[in-house]
This record gives sequence, C-alpha cells and structure tokens, in this order.
Amino acid sequence: MASRRSRAPVEADFLVIGSGVAGLRAALELSRSGRVMVLTKGHPLQSSSIHAQGGVAVAMSEEDDVAIHLTDTLKAGHGLCRKEAVRVLVEEGPARIQELIGWGAKFDKVGGKFAFAREAAHSRSRILRARGDATGNEMVRVLIAEVNRQKQIQRLDHHFTVDLVVDAGRCCGAVVLDEGSGRQFVLPARAIVLTTGGAGQIYARTTNPANATGDGMAMALRAGAVLQDMEFVQFHPTALYLPSSPPFLLSEAMRGEGAQLRNNKGALFMQRYHPMGALAPRDIVSRAILAEMAATKARHVYLDVTHLGAEFVKRRFPTIYATCLRYDIDITEEWIPVSPSAHYMMGGVWTDLNGATTVPGLFAAGEVACSGVHGANRLASNSLLEGLVFGARAATVAVAFAGRHDIPQLSSQEAAIRAGQFGTLDDAEKLRSSLRRTMWGQVGVIRSGESLIRACAQLSRWAQLVAQPFASRAALEVKNMVQVAQCVAEAALWRENSVGAHYRSDCPEAKRAGWQQHSRLSSGEVVSGKTLQKKSRGLLLSLRGRIG
Repeated sequence: MASRRSRAPVEADFLVIGSGVAGLRAALELSRSGRVMVLTKGHPLQSSSIHAQGGVAVAMSEEDDVAIHLTDTLKAGHGLCRKEAVRVLVEEGPARIQELIGWGAKFDKVGGKFAFAREAAHSRSRILRARGDATGNEMVRVLIAEVNRQKQIQRLDHHFTVDLVVDAGRCCGAVVLDEGSGRQFVLPARAIVLTTGGAGQIYARTTNPANATGDGMAMALRAGAVLQDMEFVQFHPTALYLPSSPPFLLSEAMRGEGAQLRNNKGALFMQRYHPMGALAPRDIVSRAILAEMAATKARHVYLDVTHLGAEFVKRRFPTIYATCLRYDIDITEEWIPVSPSAHYMMGGVWTDLNGATTVPGLFAAGEVACSGVHGANRLASNSLLEGLVFGARAATVAVAFAGRHDIPQLSSQEAAIRAGQFGTLDDAEKLRSSLRRTMWGQVGVIRSGESLIRACAQLSRWAQLVAQPFASRAALEVKNMVQVAQCVAEAALWRENSVGAHYRSDCPEAKRAGWQQHSRLSSGEVVSGKTLQKKSRGLLLSLRGRIG
C-alpha cells in the first residue's frame, strides 16, 4: 500500500481515524465534499478487515432476498437487534457490493456466476468470497486503490490517535502521536469519523491483530460519547490452538463446507449440543467446545476436514492450508487443534442509523460502533458489509454536519500539549498481559457474578494506574485496554441473564424481566434512560428500553 505521508500536519475538512473497510469507504464518500485525512496507527495493512477470511454476506443470489437476510440477522441477534438498522444493512448492502465490483473487486465465481457459500445460522447461501479465504484482503485492496486515486485524500500512517478534542460541546479534532518522532500535535477538522475497529486484544486468546486495543471506544468514552452493549463479545469457536503460536482464525466457512468437530478421543460431539451440529450459532459451538474440553481434560478439540479431499481443501482454503502448513500441520491429512478465541465486539460507540454518536461532530462506523445490527450475537460475515454500508452513511451525515461548521482554531489545545507533563507506565507489557489473562479467565465465554465482581475490582485498581497522560503508544494502548475492559466487565455484571454471546453460569435464563434493555455506559453526565443503575469506578451505567 503506497503511503502519502505529510511531513507536517495538513489541514483537513474531515478526519477519518482508522483505515479498514469502514474507514476507507467513509474516506471515499467524504472526498467528494472536501479534504480528508486518514489516520492509521502502525502500518496500514494491519487492520482487522484485511484478515477477514470467510466472506461478505449479501442477498444477491437467485435463492435469496433481503427479507430472508433480515430474518436470519434478527434471529442471530436474539431479539436485541435494532430492526431498522438491520433493514438498512440488508437493503443497501447489494448496491455497496456492486459498487465494489465496479471498482475492480474480484469475487470467486463458478461457471461464470458468483460462488455463494453458506455459514452457520444462514438459511441461504449468500457468502461472497475472494481467493477462497482472503475476502477481507481483496476488499481492502480495491478500496485502497480507489483511495489512492483521490487527490482529496491524504494519509498519515504510523500516527496514533491519542484523544478526541471536544470544544464547546462539539468534537472538532484529535490529538495525534507521531510514532516515529514521539511528537504529539492537534489536528482540527469540521467533522470526525471514527473507524478504529474492535478490542479483541483485551483477551489472552483472540483472532484479532495486535493493534485491536479498543482505542476508538476508549477515546470516544473519554470524549463523552455513550457506549452500548459492551457485554456482548463474540468468541469464535475455531481458532488454531498451538502453544507456540498466536491464535489463527479457522473460518466458519470450513464448517459450512462440511468440516466436523471432534473431541480429543476422536468422537463427534456437536449433535449432542444442538440440532444443527457443527453449524450451530457461534456462541453455542464455543460453549460446547469448552464443555468437551472440560469433560475430557483437554486444552483443545479438533476440526476435521480430511474427508473433504485434499484438492478441494487446498483450492477452497488456500490461506488456511498454507498457514497451518507453516506450523507443520497438513490439514488435508491431520485434524487441526482448535479452541475458542475472542473475535468480535457487538457493542461499541452508540450511533443512530446514520452513524452519528451522542457527541456532535463525531461519527462512527464498523466494529468500533454499535449501530444495532448485531444485537446479542453477530450473524457470520455481516461485519464487512456493515463496514461498507455504515461507513458510507456516516460519511454522508458528516458532510452535512461539516457544512454548518468551520475548521476550528485549536491553538489553546496545542499549547496545552506542549506544556503537558506525561507520565510513564512501568512494565506496560506486564500489565497488558495480566489484563488479558484476567479478562479471559473472568469475563470470557462463560461468566458468573462472582468472577465479574473480581474482574471489576481488579480493573478498578488498574484504572487508577493509567489515569494520567502518557507519551508512548504502548502505554496509551494499555490505558485504552483497561478502560474498554472495564466497560465490558461492568456491563456483563449488570446483565443478569444469558442471551446470545453473553452467558452467565449463575443466570442461565434468557428471558428474565428487563432482558430486552440495553446497557449504556458513559463517563460524564447521565444519558437519557429511565433508570440509573449505578455509578462505580468512574463509569455511569444506565438502562434504556429496547431499541428496534
């Protein structure tokens, strides 16, 4: 990816923070109305989007339609989706995909027609894929090429966004750290679109890349935005389990093509847990795997594709085949050791149907946002489509907002940074590791009131350690991870029922009184809601009636 990096900050009408599918699509939309600056921490090819294997779900096949896609999504969300948002997703999705194809996206075909695959909880074959299992990579490739053709779009790679600037009640800029020089500076803008992705790194086992540290959620919280549904963290049931390697996602499409799950004794087990067997929803498969691991005193189970034929496996899953081979596992001949890993955040920065947050001037899209399309559990392969659809929508309303505001003068904020005193975080890596282990053990696939109380207490202690400005990316990331983890644990403790990806062993019932309410967290004034539940550890947790 070619980088157009400015030696000095360039004034822009719009800031896009993050450069995955949602950010790139937003930047393209914004570039029609002004100058756009895309900020990326680290290397631009490290986004979660680029690692997405399975595909993109869209109602474009002859056997499918948007009404069926809507029904499947609502069912997967366990009654907590915002129906209007899901309708936007499925109705606008085909046009966004056709647009991508027009820009040069090459999705796999068979006999001249798109090869639609099926994944768990989908009632139709609607998953478009590229190069077998490299769909996200292909979508990012096309979007980057289109972005590079737009002279109105500039990029600052290796620039970490420290905080959002809110002045007179309006989000109008960002504090940015140049990772090369260590200098912090302020970038003003008429409007800001937040597309920083998820927070999988708060867990010891995750399929997310190392930079998925919840930065956008944390900075939005500090800026006064509301976070919603943070208790809903999706755990992918099949990530490669090897002590010497990080978890590597083994796409759900493998089970869609007939892969089977076996325990360490070689026995198939999923049919005992759900009528759909290995194609049951992800939360059910994840808990079933943990149950088998406990029953057999094993650290993993196995995913078996050996019966599908070597040529088919190599052709259909080339990236997975090559990656496993690097770890000396030939998946055409051997069972693959797998166990669950944190995968996707259904909760995030609350937005309306157009990507507007509760802070004027701040818009959000993609995994960082909670648009309401996923509810309590995301339907597989809806996330890439969400990035395209809501990235474009957020940009459209950001343009309308910007038309009523000038680029602000933020000289006082710049002066404050120059005069600021930055703290140091001793052994940030150790704190990061301890946090991830705590979240995995206490706020993981299966939670309980007791484990969540312990986690909240520990997170509160860590929050005090990071409650100061820092100068390094490592310390700033840990600060963000602590704050986001706190939100997840607090919301999980509040929700005293089990629904979708949130499972409480002490509250296994799905429909206790108030189960359709949404957790909403803020760090400032109480947000609209009929009941203030509690104020603890600097967070305000309120209830709001069902949305959608």
